[in-house]
Amino acid sequence: MSIKRLLAFCTLITAAYPLHADVFMANGMKIGDVTSDTAKVWTRLTAQPERTRSGTKFLKTTNPTKEEPARADGSHQFPPGKTLADMEGSVPGADGEVRLRYWPKGQRGNKTVTDWMRVDSQKDFTRQFSLTGLSANTDYVLEAEGKDASSTVAVDGGFRTAPKADDVQDIDFVVVTCGDYPRRDDAENGHVIYETMLKKIDPHFFVHTGDIEYYDRDDPYALSKELARYKMNRLFSMPYIRSFHNNVSSYFIKDDHDTLMDDCDPDDVYGTLTWDEGIAIFEEQFPRTRPYKTVRWGKDLQVWMMEGRDFRDVHPEGPDQEPSIWGAQQKEWFFKSFAESDATFRVLISPTPVVGPDRKGKNDNHANKEFAFEGNQIREFLGSQENAFVICGDRHWQYHSVDPTTGATEFSCGPSSDKHASGYSEEFRNEYHKYLKILGGFLSVNVSRETGEPVVTFNHHAPDGTVRYSFQKK
Repeated sequence: MSIKRLLAFCTLITAAYPLHADVFMANGMKIGDVTSDTAKVWTRLTAQPERTRSGTKFLKTTNPTKEEPARADGSHQFPPGKTLADMEGSVPGADGEVRLRYWPKGQRGNKTVTDWMRVDSQKDFTRQFSLTGLSANTDYVLEAEGKDASSTVAVDGGFRTAPKADDVQDIDFVVVTCGDYPRRDDAENGHVIYETMLKKIDPHFFVHTGDIEYYDRDDPYALSKELARYKMNRLFSMPYIRSFHNNVSSYFIKDDHDTLMDDCDPDDVYGTLTWDEGIAIFEEQFPRTRPYKTVRWGKDLQVWMMEGRDFRDVHPEGPDQEPSIWGAQQKEWFFKSFAESDATFRVLISPTPVVGPDRKGKNDNHANKEFAFEGNQIREFLGSQENAFVICGDRHWQYHSVDPTTGATEFSCGPSSDKHASGYSEEFRNEYHKYLKILGGFLSVNVSRETGEPVVTFNHHAPDGTVRYSFQKK
């Protein structure tokens, strides 16, 4: 080998395996799509232990609209000479390898250790692991380890598996929506609800209904893949959010703002970020097994988590076809699996409202005029089912509503902070509303047989955990 080729080879190896680099896990872990015997774990290696706190601020610019999407890559938001790594909140990725160790709590001798796997530099230095053969209704201890040629890092956490379908088990779960970085209510630690949910609820599982981040809000506008990833990494480096997801079984649903932009449809483009790229980044950033799913949590609870973007058809070709959010295949699957379930309580979790009512001028969900045909189908079906409920995200206010025509019942969890609450007024309260507050927080649900018979309780919480409204059904 010539000296020139040898030097080139050494340069390549040094780039792939840094000799004097450190690796960290500033974004912690995410444990997703947990069942009674499986789970999926997300990891990411970073070049620093925390987000950049004293970095450069982005320049203020105008937001490209859906009607006139900018084709720029977003570089005009950077001060001259600055790169993404220089910006406040940046969490650069790092090359290296990761592995997991996990075991049932109290049974360290029953430990499973995965192989070392290299993170994927083309997927934001992430690596996801599919865990199988888990024990049902079990608390697991989980450790994620990372390494490069000269350093190691570890993150501790844990999660719970679901009970089997015939197990009687009290279950607590929580649901949130709409939680972008600029509207967090603790500047240093992130959204307060995550600390509250972990310390005061200690849920069996968590569901995020979407709008996890807002690509189409400034600071910066995520007009490229790199900026979209930056916004996700910045948010999930916040201590409250990171600690929560290190320790809680979760399910993640996407909506418009964390796909591309407000009310987006297939084939839309935001800056240089395409529809397919937006969907791929969501799958890259969150541990998911499929876009829509149902999970059984014991004898008394089954939840369905629906997809509102991938199968959307706003311009159907057939003369007798109506616009659809769910698409024919997903809708057929839902009606069939929901009707066949023998769970005591069945909960549909939707990224957008099914019952509403919504505010005027919106045309993006089942409570709006454009999708009224499919919305009526779903509401009529749910209204005919025993102990069926809807929990929705997307709306920036909390409510409990009942459709006067079908009896379909819906709870809106509200945005993740009070400062994010907007878009509606208590003056709009009507025959639908059992509860309405233009405030943020989260929704908790408890399924219990404490009194001898199964009972489900829905609680709307303030960010500090205070219960603002409670509804119970036997």
